[in-house]
Amino acid sequence: MNRRLKEQIIKYLFLAIALSSIVVLGLIMIFLFREGLPLFNTVSIKNFLFSTQWYPTFDPPEFGILPLMAGSLAVTLVSSLIAIPLGVMTAIYLAEIAPPRIRGVVKPMVEMLNALPSVVIGFFGMVVVAPFLQDAFPDILTGLNLFNASVMLAFMAVPTITSISEDAIYTVPKELKEASLALGATHWQTIRKVILPASLSGISTAVILGMSRSIGETMVVLMVAGGAARIPTSLFNAVRPMPASIAAEMGETPYHSDHYYALFAIGMVLFLFTLVFNVIADHIAHKYKQVGAATL
Repeated sequence: MNRRLKEQIIKYLFLAIALSSIVVLGLIMIFLFREGLPLFNTVSIKNFLFSTQWYPTFDPPEFGILPLMAGSLAVTLVSSLIAIPLGVMTAIYLAEIAPPRIRGVVKPMVEMLNALPSVVIGFFGMVVVAPFLQDAFPDILTGLNLFNASVMLAFMAVPTITSISEDAIYTVPKELKEASLALGATHWQTIRKVILPASLSGISTAVILGMSRSIGETMVVLMVAGGAARIPTSLFNAVRPMPASIAAEMGETPYHSDHYYALFAIGMVLFLFTLVFNVIADHIAHKYKQVGAATL
């Protein structure tokens, strides 16, 4: 009886801990929507999402976030084009090619990038990358631009993509690999035709989570993206992603003003973007589970 009672207590304790995270997320969502929805009493959803004018201090103010959304999506896309190949190829090397001693050294070093504060990465982009870009491309107006922000965000996404992808590749059953090699496939053919399909679920999740971090990052884009609320037409345009606008303007915004509500409405859009990314990651993780085993 004592043992059964202890098991029940532990079971409900873990259930309570698991539910607490859902409760906290729910409270954050309620607060976010409570503070953001009043904006739409004065601004239509259409104008808020699709207008290109973001001038909250004008009379009358303009609250169009299309340039901010375009900036967020642009830095996320470009950073993903850099981080995904780098992260996945690093994961393949660590899991399938690197000797155990090198893997034991390189993997912790890659994961240590997660421990770097975002303000440090942003400062590096300001004092090192921005002057380099201006020297390398004299025609650009500033080194604080879309490309600079994308490179810094890629540095931040690579550890997430590499770590999760490497774990997914490393945990593919050895039987699959051995069966492929026994049939005459080379090591690279085994990686490409068996191991990667079998670990596609974990790799896809890693990619989506890396993109989610890029679209939600604040300090880096605030410091190195340039701060211009415009739709980018070049890699070297200054942009202002949504998190940067919230961080830059919230401290100077009158409480419960339309500007205040607009910033929380931006937070709502960011929340929905991140939610979509996570739903996609969960869908892909379930859709491609055990693909490699089924294919073999």
